[in-house]
Order: sequence, then C-alpha cells, then structure tokens
Amino acid sequence: MLLKKLTSAFGVSGCEREIRNVILEELKDTVDKVKVDRIGNIIAEKKTPNSSYNVVITAHMDEVGFMVKGIEDSGLIRFISVGGIDSRILVSKIVLIGDARIPGVIGAKAVHMQKPTEREKALSYDDLYIDIGTKSKEETEKKVTIGDYISFHSEYVEFGENRIKAKALDNRVGCNVIIDVLKRQLPVNVTAVITVQEEIGLRGAEVAANQLEADLIIVLEGTTCSDVADIEPHFQVTTLDKGPAISIMDQTSIYQKKHIQSVIDTAKKYNIPWQYRRTTFGGNDAGKFHLAGTGTPCVSIAVPCRYIHSPVSVLSKNDVDNTKELVIKYIEEISKGGII
Repeated sequence: MLLKKLTSAFGVSGCEREIRNVILEELKDTVDKVKVDRIGNIIAEKKTPNSSYNVVITAHMDEVGFMVKGIEDSGLIRFISVGGIDSRILVSKIVLIGDARIPGVIGAKAVHMQKPTEREKALSYDDLYIDIGTKSKEETEKKVTIGDYISFHSEYVEFGENRIKAKALDNRVGCNVIIDVLKRQLPVNVTAVITVQEEIGLRGAEVAANQLEADLIIVLEGTTCSDVADIEPHFQVTTLDKGPAISIMDQTSIYQKKHIQSVIDTAKKYNIPWQYRRTTFGGNDAGKFHLAGTGTPCVSIAVPCRYIHSPVSVLSKNDVDNTKELVIKYIEEISKGGII
C-alpha cells in the first residue's frame, strides 16, 4: 500500500532524501516533467492539451523528529527536537538514528528515583536521553555523531473500523493524495509541488513559491483531530470519518471566501462528506505560496489525524478516500470555468 511505503520512509525536516526518492519513483511514469530544486522540493508537471488553467497541488514530505546534540560519558545521547513535538509523549518511545538506523530508546530517570517536586512537572528535553545499549562515550561515537537525524520508529498498522496508525501521517497522507490524483487523467494543467522543511518554518514552500505561476494552489495537509475524551465539541478541531477539513483561516493565511465556497459547493454537488477545520492555530505552506510574486489564491484541504506529531498518529481511510475524490472533482469543476 502506498501510504505504508510513504510513512515507513525516513524524512525528518532537512533530511528528506529517502522519502523524496520514494516519491520520485512513484511519479516517474506519471508526469510529463519533474525536477528537484536546490532546497530539495519536488516540482512535477502534468500537462493537459488545450487547457488555459494552471493549478498547483502541494503537500510537504518532511516529518517531525530529532537531532543528536551531545553524547554523555556514559554513552547516553542528548537530543533536540526538529519540529514541534510534545516532550510529554517521548518517554519509552523507540527511535532510529542516522543513515545506519541505529535503534534506541528514549529514557528518563525512573519515577521511583524522582523527588516529589519532579513528579509534579512534565519532563522536558533536558530530562530525557536516548539509550542505544552502549557503555561509554567512545562506544557510542563509533555509531552516532552529533548532528545525526533521529526519527520515530513505528510500524504501519490497519486496525478497527478503517483506521490506520503510523508515524508521519502529517504529511505523507497529503503526498499520497497527490500521487494518486496525478495518476488520473486531469482536465487542467496541474503542477505538483512536494515541499521540504515545512515543519521548521515553511522553508521549502518559500523557495518553491518563487518558481511558480499558478491560478490557484490547493494545499493538502494532515491536520489535528481532537474528537477524543474530555474535549468539548467546540474545541474539536476536526472529527474522524466526517470527511476532508476545509480551512477558513489559520496563523499563516486567510483563505478567500469565494474559493472556500467553491470547494464546499463541489463537495455538496458530489455528495462528498466534508467539515470545517474549526481552529485558527497552526498553519501550512499556503502561508508562503499566497504571498509570493503578485499573490496566488490558495485553498487548504486537510485529512484529520489524531495524535499528530507522534509515532502513533491515527486517521480514517474513508477520510483519505473522500479527500482524493474531492480534489479530483474540484479540479474537474475548475476546468468548467467560473472558479478561477
């Protein structure tokens, strides 16, 4: 399964080589032209004869992770986050370090060794270390170096009612949607932009945006889903199984009302479930794309993911399928005129 292949690949922000190669292999017989720019973005073009419209579909390929920042005399590894990861989820998680994928376990002082005041506060990165089973700094340095990237180790699992558990669903699910859409015959010219370094400040998008001329940019994301215990309904950003989430506003963009409505109208026309993304926190690559050049309108369509930025993110296969269908039908509606 494509999503399994994508989520299994290593691709922490700034170290996207492996996931980029997986995506390039998937695209090689699908598009008319593909290139990798200097920062590492993939830009792939699929032309349609006699179409005057140029639509961009974009998603980021990078995932959150860590980097080695120091090695103790004991051989234990100190590390920092690459992207936003809540330190409270990290104790006992399995990770893979560097190109050799050295396995390690994130540890901390045992609870029965902690002072009462320590037990009352959440562990910070300074309280954590990675144990790779070595006994000394010299032994660890034979396997690991400062600056090595670290990713979560998590198996792709299908479970329950159409559920998938994996790491990096933000945003390998968006990459999955793009690849599947590009394998279809499309009625307009489509450029796929699969960016790097989104998780550390939309950096790839800023570079890519200056290379594009587009009528509209469709941003595909994995977004927060908080339909879980003790969350009031008005705080539930999205809900699993209710379809793709359409954004109105976030911390980097305010989306044009006419384009928001055109996506909603398309979903209603084809009986595709949809929902609003009911929050303004966070952002995505639209924050750079809509500001480039003379400005390009964007719409944001996201797949809800529980436990985002963790090794056990969870989504609904139905939501993925409905997101693909909405993007395809929306492109078809664009080709008829009146939207852009």
